[in-house]
Amino acid sequence: METEGTLSPETFEEAREVFEAVGPTAQQVVREAAKAMAFDREEYRERVTSDVIERARNVIFAERLLVTIGSRTEFETWRESHPAYDVERQGSDDVERIVWHPAPFAETVVAATFQNEPDAAVGTVRRQAFGQLYQPRFEDGSEPGDDSGAHSAGAGDE
Repeated sequence: METEGTLSPETFEEAREVFEAVGPTAQQVVREAAKAMAFDREEYRERVTSDVIERARNVIFAERLLVTIGSRTEFETWRESHPAYDVERQGSDDVERIVWHPAPFAETVVAATFQNEPDAAVGTVRRQAFGQLYQPRFEDGSEPGDDSGAHSAGAGDE
């Protein structure tokens, strides 16, 4: 079993703080990319919108999420020690390897099985976790258990 990434927020507030903190990094990444593409001021103002910065921030946050890569047996052992967690799984039951990311504040784990492409599975789990567990809550500002906003499972860019 191995892990990749550094971000494993225990609470929604911790996740929100990290999400807000990566905003300046996203702006700098987009600014440098625009510079490399030789955008002049007018083109920069026209093409680099708040949506562009937001997408960069989403990717930076999602790519930091801690995921575990292991066998199906290791995942099942993890699940047994976290019985309250809902499981959102992608992939086939016929393969032995699996990647997962738990979100304690949502009592949900997002997982994807894979045969030969762990990097693709890692990317899938991070995008799915962000789109299902984090982004809807960031957008509506509600905390888990708060009825002030809906948490649609399919929201997000994937």
